[in-house]
Amino acid sequence: MVRAAVLPAIGAPLEVTDIELPEPGPGRVRVRLAAAGVCHSDLSLSDGTMRVPVPAVLGHEGAGTVVAVGEGVAHLAPGDGVVLNWAPSCGSCHHCGIGEVWLCAEALTGASGIHARTADGTELHPGLNVAAFAQETVVPVNCVLPAPDGVPLTDAALLGCAVLTGYGAVHHSARVRAGETVAVLGVGGVGLAVLQSARIAGAAKIVAVDVSPEKEELARRAGATDFVIASDTTARTVRRLTGGLGADVAIECVGRPATIRAAWDSTRRGGRTTVVGIGGKDQLVSFNALEIFHWGRSLSGCVYGNSDPARDLPVLAEHIRAGRFDLSAMVTGRIGLDGIPAAFADMVAGRGGRALVVFP
Repeated sequence: MVRAAVLPAIGAPLEVTDIELPEPGPGRVRVRLAAAGVCHSDLSLSDGTMRVPVPAVLGHEGAGTVVAVGEGVAHLAPGDGVVLNWAPSCGSCHHCGIGEVWLCAEALTGASGIHARTADGTELHPGLNVAAFAQETVVPVNCVLPAPDGVPLTDAALLGCAVLTGYGAVHHSARVRAGETVAVLGVGGVGLAVLQSARIAGAAKIVAVDVSPEKEELARRAGATDFVIASDTTARTVRRLTGGLGADVAIECVGRPATIRAAWDSTRRGGRTTVVGIGGKDQLVSFNALEIFHWGRSLSGCVYGNSDPARDLPVLAEHIRAGRFDLSAMVTGRIGLDGIPAAFADMVAGRGGRALVVFP
């Protein structure tokens, strides 16, 4: 039996309880978690913004050590450090065939399977495939990637979602070029990764926007040259800070209509607006036909940073080892499983960066 944070029903509070994992069958791996990041997507799963089968073990951003492997797993062995990959690509669907592995049609099929059972026999699903809010997990072998050498596993957990998403939003979706101006709306875990990645890309001015003034120090450490308290005049302030033009690139990391609209309005004529945040299906954003023509901006969604983890993790590892990307600077709280509800509350209130569940 291992301890895990279980979502018993949509909208219900998480319950920390004992669960029983199966032995790893063919093509599967058992991993002892070192750490798991508390991502806004976990909150979206718990409140029903994103739908998954329940009851479920949540958590999708993690890293740990292999403790056992099933038949047919030849390239991993007990003791190997791994990063969990919550969106594995199947390699055979249309999107995988054209290189868009982040849009794999089969990526989340594993979430509907049976992952574990509680002491009374209740069947549990893996929230986003990997069920990282637990001391140990059993996952398909394509849900793990080798942990980068020289990166502590507790820090490497952040590579599983926030860092890949933020780095990819800058380099693959928005395609920030050296010398450009970038506005980042939302300074949570992903926003902090976006700020660091924009700095690495050589952005000349990086404007961080958030509702919380307490995040200014975090944002500036991550690379922000300017900090703006979010308000009805956010776009006007960003334009003033960028010579009256607006940012070449605005990246939205919140997923709310008002913030998406503010990101669009903060972008210069001909610029690029990328939406990373996940909003609800009933939350609408309005544009009129004339402004779309007049401003000539592009608006794009961004799934998992449009990243290919197998390609991007080694690149990120080099940035980390060289000191260009600081994983520890993103962590504003190290907690146990019992601390996840409070971390959810902090996200709702706009407090902090990334909370990290650290396992003994």
